[in-house]
Amino acid sequence: MRRSFYLILLLLLSANVFAQKAAKEVYLFCYFKGSSSDGLHLAASTDGLKWEALKDDSSFLKPMVAKDRLMRDPCIIRGADGLFHMVWTVSWADKGIGYASSKDLMHWSEQQFLPLMAAEAGARNTWAPEITYDAKTKQYMIYWASTITGRYPAVDSTAEAGYNHRLYYTLTKDFKKFTDTKLLYDPGFNAIDATILPYGKQFIMFFKDETLKPVQKNIKIAYAEQLTGLYKQAGTPVTGNYWAEGPTAMQIGNKWFLYFDKYRDHKYGVLTSTDLKNWTDVSDQVQLPPGIRHGSVFKVTTAEYEKLKSFK
Repeated sequence: MRRSFYLILLLLLSANVFAQKAAKEVYLFCYFKGSSSDGLHLAASTDGLKWEALKDDSSFLKPMVAKDRLMRDPCIIRGADGLFHMVWTVSWADKGIGYASSKDLMHWSEQQFLPLMAAEAGARNTWAPEITYDAKTKQYMIYWASTITGRYPAVDSTAEAGYNHRLYYTLTKDFKKFTDTKLLYDPGFNAIDATILPYGKQFIMFFKDETLKPVQKNIKIAYAEQLTGLYKQAGTPVTGNYWAEGPTAMQIGNKWFLYFDKYRDHKYGVLTSTDLKNWTDVSDQVQLPPGIRHGSVFKVTTAEYEKLKSFK
């Protein structure tokens, strides 16, 4: 009898510890609105479906670098150093990106312009940069999509203004020194908007197939044994009969959440999966701030969230 009592008590304590641990994480969505000239927006969620804009959906950081001073496609990760590191698209036609860091997402370092494609004379753009940390090599990889004039001469349509993107990357340990830019992924077609996460002993990449003829405009998956590749495409798209871009993903419990912009429909889509093969569309269950555009999701603690909530 006493043994059963202690067993039940132990189970209750374990459940309480698990619940407290689960409650210590809040999910944040960083995004832009409109032309992106007003800067960084943040929304919060505890279940991955219902998102509430913070700071009355006003900007947490205004863009200050590059000629156009835009802050499109923000990506934020928590680094191994405890800082939040952010990169973003500064312009439709520039050879670099924006970078800044923060301890608390409210007070930011001086913004920097990183001229990552400056060595490529024919580079037309540097779009949708993201960061992934490799715990094995203790390096950060920044990666993005660029068109280099003449590099891949077969384009799918003149309606795309000659854009024919591939994915490129650089490595850094401190966001001060960067390796030379290299090709990350050439799937054999126009590809943009990559986001990469650790997946067991592998890395998984969600990216947009930008092909116009025959039309694709969907999200596909590629896998690699190492962060820098080689990436092998899984095949069929995971998104449906609509145009999708700007994927961002995370795991909540044992379930993957894949968010993406249904940009022609002016709304967001969400798919969930437990095995990355079979996906369930839960778009009708998601609530996001109006006007939200391409961004990324990440986790913070409850204490960090409480401070953000009261920040004006």
